[in-house]
Amino acid sequence: MNAFEQVKSLAMISKVEAIVHSFRSQFPECIADLKPWVKNDETKQFRDPNSIDIGFHFPNAHFSCRCRSILMQVKIRLNSEQQDYKAVGIELSGYEAYREQWQFSTIGYWQFSGASKPTSQAQELLKQVCCQILQLFDNSQSAYRE
Repeated sequence: MNAFEQVKSLAMISKVEAIVHSFRSQFPECIADLKPWVKNDETKQFRDPNSIDIGFHFPNAHFSCRCRSILMQVKIRLNSEQQDYKAVGIELSGYEAYREQWQFSTIGYWQFSGASKPTSQAQELLKQVCCQILQLFDNSQSAYRE
């Protein structure tokens, strides 16, 4: 679900802002898009009320990330005891000219896959961003694995 639509409380506003800040601290040239999904029949299938979706767009193709845009989906669930959201995991996808170049998920083995994966340096930076975001949600169950 578009991050913009998930912002229903001050706490969620702060988390979305921190997610963007974490990503931009490693990739300062990117522009955050809080509405990466256009509302139409084609994208309706991707509407997940249990995710915060943010697009990050580079002004030009980013050599080390091997893409022009990255879609980040932070999978969340409501912690009913604390009335707060916890992160279940993060999925990233790199796109170049409407074609997916690579995928990455913190759910499982933290491995990149795809036709044109980021350089090893960019992979480490993206993993660091994911760790920061998981810590933001205080999700101790998703520890970084090499």
